[in-house]
Amino acid sequence: MSHTPPAVPDFTRWPSFPFEGDFRVKQLDEPVAVEPPRKGEGSGECHSCNAPDDAYIWVSERWRVRAMDRPTGLPMVLILESRSHLDLGDLPNLLAAELGVMTVRLERAVRSLDGVARVHVNRWGDGAEHLHLWFLARPYGRLQLRGTFLSLWDDILPAIPESQWRENLAMVAAWLAEFGGRPLAEPPRIQWQAPSNLTQQAASGREAALSADDSSVALAAPAAVPTAEASEEPVRPAPERESSGDPATRAY
Repeated sequence: MSHTPPAVPDFTRWPSFPFEGDFRVKQLDEPVAVEPPRKGEGSGECHSCNAPDDAYIWVSERWRVRAMDRPTGLPMVLILESRSHLDLGDLPNLLAAELGVMTVRLERAVRSLDGVARVHVNRWGDGAEHLHLWFLARPYGRLQLRGTFLSLWDDILPAIPESQWRENLAMVAAWLAEFGGRPLAEPPRIQWQAPSNLTQQAASGREAALSADDSSVALAAPAAVPTAEASEEPVRPAPERESSGDPATRAY
């Protein structure tokens, strides 16, 4: 008896679906008798437990917030972790109550960033046993990114500039530190130039501009000998032009 593959679901036609073209649904594998252990489960080594505090952007006595190791397509992607090696259903009442507070607090911190409209909060837990919640910022005005496919779009969109990414991390860490804990993310370093170099560069730019003006005047001069009346006209110096320098080395 031939097997008819299931029809493509309706969500492939949603505006938020990241792909287009012809699709077919994969065949579902047979269920396994015993699921494989997650990272950190049982006697396995836990990456979160072994990570030092400086791998996070903010830490407190019972919670830590981690960022990705590089910028991605969304303005911000963060992970909230408990310090203790616990899963969601294992949290004692104190940590369970604090989890609600931390979730709201971190959502507000990410949503305070410029250009962020919504913050999606996700918990899957199939990869690692150690409790971790994902916070993904949806850019303002990007309506096609609304909904359940935001994490896919994060891998598709071009990465945001690293300087903006680091600035966002520092702002979120500082926002959280207003309520306690330690911010560990630092803002990007400003590319600056010594004032003496800027003065020399500006002077060189003015000299180049004046030379260019003199050359233009010489090329534009008429070949005929000027009359006495015209020769008595005072010569006006070329206007001085300010140079802002190379944009990559500006001090702001």
